[in-house]
Amino acid sequence: MIKTTALALLGLTLAGCAYPFTPPALAPITAPAPTTTAAAAMPGEARAPVTILVSIDGFRPDYLDRGVTPNLNRLRTSGVFASMRPSFPSVTFPNHWTLVTGLRPDRSGIVGNKMEDPARPGETFTMATDDPFWWSESSPIWVDAEKAGIRAATMFWPGANVAVGGTAKPNSHGAIEGGTRPEDWQQFNQQVSGTQRVNAVIDWMRRPAAIRPKLVTLYFDTVDSAGHANGPDGAATTQAVADVDASIGMLIDGLATLGQPANLVIVADHGMAATSSTRVVALDTVADKADYRVVESGPYATLFAVPGHEAALEARLLKRHDHVQCWRKSEIPARFHYGRNPRVPSYLCLADVGWKVELTAPTKASAGGAHGYDNMAPEMRALFLANGPAFARGKTIPSFDNVAIEPLLRDLIGLPAEPGLDGTDAPFQKVLQR
Repeated sequence: MIKTTALALLGLTLAGCAYPFTPPALAPITAPAPTTTAAAAMPGEARAPVTILVSIDGFRPDYLDRGVTPNLNRLRTSGVFASMRPSFPSVTFPNHWTLVTGLRPDRSGIVGNKMEDPARPGETFTMATDDPFWWSESSPIWVDAEKAGIRAATMFWPGANVAVGGTAKPNSHGAIEGGTRPEDWQQFNQQVSGTQRVNAVIDWMRRPAAIRPKLVTLYFDTVDSAGHANGPDGAATTQAVADVDASIGMLIDGLATLGQPANLVIVADHGMAATSSTRVVALDTVADKADYRVVESGPYATLFAVPGHEAALEARLLKRHDHVQCWRKSEIPARFHYGRNPRVPSYLCLADVGWKVELTAPTKASAGGAHGYDNMAPEMRALFLANGPAFARGKTIPSFDNVAIEPLLRDLIGLPAEPGLDGTDAPFQKVLQR
């Protein structure tokens, strides 16, 4: 039996149990007294709510229906739930940056997990890149918070290790001059366990008020990794879902022990679709590989024409093909809000959900999962849960675009609305408790 703890300060009652899970009645219970003075709140201290943004990478909303998420389901029952639409392309770095900037990838500057920029010929952005040049087209919420005197801390988040607005010093082995980071941040390492990540957040909450963060991010990658390796319906994916739910339970228990009220905003960047080596479109059968250069491939592919080969490439690439559709950058459908940024390559090919666009045909059988498809596809929907004193209880709201998350966070930490974003806090007006 999993240890149970109530957190009235979060505006919820949480009871965990071994799965299969049947939600218990929502009767408030009192949190147990802290067992150590070190873990307890300072005597007489009235703690203001902290805002904690949690990302569970690759978590589809329907994963809550598998009977292995007692903690997340309690948050859902006593908070606000929605099935959220990611931005296109529905991949990790663009959507995590959208979640904290309120700008779609075309405007945020992070247009892919891998990308090039005409201003930096010969360089390639990858998910290990922390040069501010690539990140500084937009400002994440922790930068705005820090500039407003609101202390922020990030226990992993794509881009949270970057000194946004800074400059890499030449011949300095990676030194950065200027820019803004969260006051506290951790360099991502996949080997840091969920328990260690949660403990880091709880340790921040133990600090004196003067140096205690008011905005925190927390990131879990294991559900996405399991979904890629095993597919969304795999047993290992369900186990990863159960494991991260246990981490969420630890977070709630830790906050309760400290007497720390919190507004939890739990999101995913995208969903996951099942894939197979039997559902692959090989690019070298669609066009002559002498005519193009590929930047990204998978559920979608981005390409440049070899100089002087544009006409030959378009004559084949832009024809009708089974299971994939290709466009010139300028002709990408408007609903994707994609194609204006100079970092978007000249051509985009998008596969049907469950299919992939690869350089060549696979040579061995495989099955797994992928994301990056049409962001309106049901399989790409992402989790949204909110729970805490700022939120109504037991509400499900209509699906919304993930550009609304940053405006919501601004409300929670007391930043004024930012004009010119791609989203507003409108989806939450009926569930926010002012």
